[in-house]
Amino acid sequence: MSGHDYLLYGSERYALPILQPMADALLRQGHRVHAWFVEGAAGLSLPAPVRDIGLREAVALRPRAVFSASNEVPGFVSGAKVQLFHGFNVQKRDDARGHFRIRGLFDLYCTQGPATTRPFRELQQRLGHFAVVETGWPKLDPLFRDDGGQAARMRAAADGRPVVLSGSTFTERLSAAPHLLPVIADEIARGRFYWLLTLHPKCPPALFDSYRVLAGANACFVEPEQLVTAERAADVLVADTSSIVSEMLAQAKPVVTFRNRAPKPHMLDFTDPAALPAMLDQAFAPDEALRARISAYADEIHPYRDGLSSERVIEATEALLAGRLGALKRKPLAAAWRNLQIRHALGYWGPGA
Repeated sequence: MSGHDYLLYGSERYALPILQPMADALLRQGHRVHAWFVEGAAGLSLPAPVRDIGLREAVALRPRAVFSASNEVPGFVSGAKVQLFHGFNVQKRDDARGHFRIRGLFDLYCTQGPATTRPFRELQQRLGHFAVVETGWPKLDPLFRDDGGQAARMRAAADGRPVVLSGSTFTERLSAAPHLLPVIADEIARGRFYWLLTLHPKCPPALFDSYRVLAGANACFVEPEQLVTAERAADVLVADTSSIVSEMLAQAKPVVTFRNRAPKPHMLDFTDPAALPAMLDQAFAPDEALRARISAYADEIHPYRDGLSSERVIEATEALLAGRLGALKRKPLAAAWRNLQIRHALGYWGPGA
């Protein structure tokens, strides 16, 4: 039988739009693709022919590689462990606790652009137990490929009006959603723009309810799995310290941020909810200086606009398996302890890799 077995791993609902482009690329190359979803992603699935499997099937599969859209990956499953990341580095936490935390679980980090590649390569040179290849982020592949008209269909309800995407992180101290709800509701009622409303999957159910009821002639609610299509369809983003900010900026689109933890010149940041209408006016008429800052930032975080990041991840994984990325040092002792914790969390004490 031609092709290899590959495993996609996710622990939260947001893993699906990251892993789907990987599944598509692997299937195009004639491989067999399996998905294992746990914790917050348990019960979810990717469309056939991807096979959804459980813990013991994942162990028995002995995949060639495991592609993870989580901070972790079970060490007792065979294959190269490849980190795809579940978001951009938006500085929600300091580097040691956030995006650049090394847990000793991965063999390969597939970075999104120079802004993440440089720090990970410095860590690679110091630690030596993983490789780093800049590939771009699979989640963004659909932003830069033919989407079969999905974004155009989502925009159709706007009836020619500008389109605003509103999103928010789940971190309570950083979330804009509760603060901006009244003014967004007022803007939707005015009908100047058409709104695409979404929230991080881990936001409270009551907040989801509050935003869902705003749907109507001037707005619709977008489920997390439709987020990439919404990003493609929208002209401007309203958010906070969510990684969706970087996803929009990667398309060179203006973003309005509410109390961003680390506001930058390429953002239009504000602190008073009442200022939102004026900030939107500015976003829809950006000056040349702002456009230049956005473009420069997009090149730093994700310069790949060919929709082929998933293919580069596969190529990098093959290079790792063939030894072309150099020999890796042994994983640190802390990794063994973390793997024991993962076994305990998953309730598995059988044999493994």
